[in-house]
Amino acid sequence: MSQLIQKYNIPGPRYTSYPTVPYWNQDTFSGEEWKSTLRKSFDESNEKEGISLYIHLPYCESLCTFCGCHKRITKRHDVESPYINSVLKEWKLYCDLLGSKPIVKEMHLGGGTPTFFSPENLQRLINGIFKLALKAPDHEFSFEGHPNNTTKEHLQALYDVGFRRVSYGVQDYNEKVQRAIHRIQPFENVKHVTEAAREIGYTSVSHDLIFGLPHQTLEHVEESILKTKSLRPDRLAFYSYAHVPWLKGNGQRGFKDGDLPSAEAKRSQYEEGKKLLTKVGYEEIGMDHFALKSDSLHQSMVSGKLHRNFMGYTASKTQVMIGLGASSISDSWYSFAQNVKSLEEYRHLVDNDVIPIYRGHILTVEDMIIRKHILNLMCRFKTSWGTDETYFPEISMVKDRLFEMEQDGLVAFGIDGLRVTTEGQPFIRNICMAFDVLLHRKEPETRLFSMTI
Repeated sequence: MSQLIQKYNIPGPRYTSYPTVPYWNQDTFSGEEWKSTLRKSFDESNEKEGISLYIHLPYCESLCTFCGCHKRITKRHDVESPYINSVLKEWKLYCDLLGSKPIVKEMHLGGGTPTFFSPENLQRLINGIFKLALKAPDHEFSFEGHPNNTTKEHLQALYDVGFRRVSYGVQDYNEKVQRAIHRIQPFENVKHVTEAAREIGYTSVSHDLIFGLPHQTLEHVEESILKTKSLRPDRLAFYSYAHVPWLKGNGQRGFKDGDLPSAEAKRSQYEEGKKLLTKVGYEEIGMDHFALKSDSLHQSMVSGKLHRNFMGYTASKTQVMIGLGASSISDSWYSFAQNVKSLEEYRHLVDNDVIPIYRGHILTVEDMIIRKHILNLMCRFKTSWGTDETYFPEISMVKDRLFEMEQDGLVAFGIDGLRVTTEGQPFIRNICMAFDVLLHRKEPETRLFSMTI
């Protein structure tokens, strides 16, 4: 396995969308076309499956130097109310556009640090959303909580408005690693907020762990997994640290490249960490995710309902996903649109009754077909192309691109499809890249993506 990881560990997309953001076609995109596709998709799907809603809450009190997210560092909490007012105004612009009440099936609060906001302001935000929308009977609402500042009041306030899942960013428990990434949070803090969520009634608690961090060793990864096991979160994300310091606006400047584990050491962290997670009772879900059999993410994988979008893996599919807040990305199924990243520009546009998108992509027929293949691979580890709806001209080149992976036992071809083997699952990003015709037609001239493993 180590030799295969070394062979296939190359820069590649994470495929939260297809086409990936660097390959969006700005020439064919317009705000009016985005609105038209959104209305069409909403009319097709709202009554049947509801919509997903992502709300970006960008503020943090301190900078984590492993973070590549869009955020604003401040200790001033007087920014909370004006930002929430803008998000609610943006939501009203969308609801006016859609014409009838959205039925919200999934909602996620991300950041930044959502628990930067007071419990009262978070509750005001959610209550404001549902003045104009309905909750689906089987809704799943989740938020990202910082173990150091998530209080029982935060948990209770969000529980009272329908949240039942919380995700805590743990990363690693070793103090030297935590100092390097500027994220000091003792195990006791994580234990406290995990137990508090369960006492209140949350049905799914998730922890995020990262390998490949500065100064991190295999022993650190194993120690973090064993400590995590003692708290038994329902879900786990086990991510590779995506070192992309060349991207504007991220915080990856707090350590030297030489502080990062070697490629060989990182491969070992991945292989041994994954084995240990399986040994302590977690089932692998898609890429980078693990869950107990009792969790809805595992159940959706077994039932074939697992879905992937800009929020990551979700337990069910909605055709429409609306992103609110600065830098958020929306998906109408027929097109993508991203909000402006500047907080000042975001608020200015919304205050002037403008939906604050600045770029996007209208999917072509070919895009739609390839997107389905990549979703199949990411969520079900197999895909087929035996019908007109699943065929595209360059499908004949996929087998050539995957020839070595077939020889290495990572994929198995049938007459009109392929299956990813158990050994091939860690290489799912590489396999999806074989279908990515845009990537092959124009390989990037500069570094765009993190390493695949």
